[in-house]
Amino acid sequence: MIISSLNTRKITYLVLLSIKSNKKWISLFTARRQSIANEASTELDTKIPDYVDLSACWDKASENIEHIKCGLLKGMKIVPNFISEAEENALFAEIEPYMKRMRYEFDHWDDAIHGFRETERTEWSGIGAEALQRARRHSLEDVTTALPHTHVLDLDEKGYIKPHVDAVRFCGRTVAGLCLLSPAVMRLRHSEQTDLFADFLLSRRCLYIMKDVARYDFTHEILQNDLSHFKGYHVPRTRRISLINRSQPISQ
Repeated sequence: MIISSLNTRKITYLVLLSIKSNKKWISLFTARRQSIANEASTELDTKIPDYVDLSACWDKASENIEHIKCGLLKGMKIVPNFISEAEENALFAEIEPYMKRMRYEFDHWDDAIHGFRETERTEWSGIGAEALQRARRHSLEDVTTALPHTHVLDLDEKGYIKPHVDAVRFCGRTVAGLCLLSPAVMRLRHSEQTDLFADFLLSRRCLYIMKDVARYDFTHEILQNDLSHFKGYHVPRTRRISLINRSQPISQ
């Protein structure tokens, strides 16, 4: 009985020691697995999408530049073919009767846009309304933070948008737009390290989402037709309409 009791205690001790050791290895394994996941996430964040063309200055070996690049790629996203041709046609049919009564303007109150017509709409119908609502849900964490109106910006074939940062008094951390009728090239340039810029291909019927670092720390512009190049190829731009939704300004 005494021998049996001693053996039982020994076995129990060995089992507990094994469990404690396993817990240690399990903890180490879990930590390593999380480290690998974080590394994979970082690699994913720095992968260059096909719709981005970075300038050569990004190749400089610098932790600060890499940090800025990660922020830009995380903050500027493009979803090609976000809306269908039928949805594009419905949206265009709804706004064209009003827009065609307006003249293109070649001066802007802050000298940011040349060759444009613009308006704002809060009421939309049919599949166009559904497409805009889907864009808001995709772009904003909470659709209730969206400004109630959609900004309609009609850019002439010869028009362009100069580098600017949207005023914080008019919108918050997110600017998102649906692109109708024509592709375009949008250039984002760091507002302080101006040699750091990237071109983004806005394909027809895409949705672009610009937020956080891309929205606050970079200027954005739509290149003129003769400068509209992407990865060495000319991207001809005709008349282009963008339907822009913005989040509400952040309270000061």
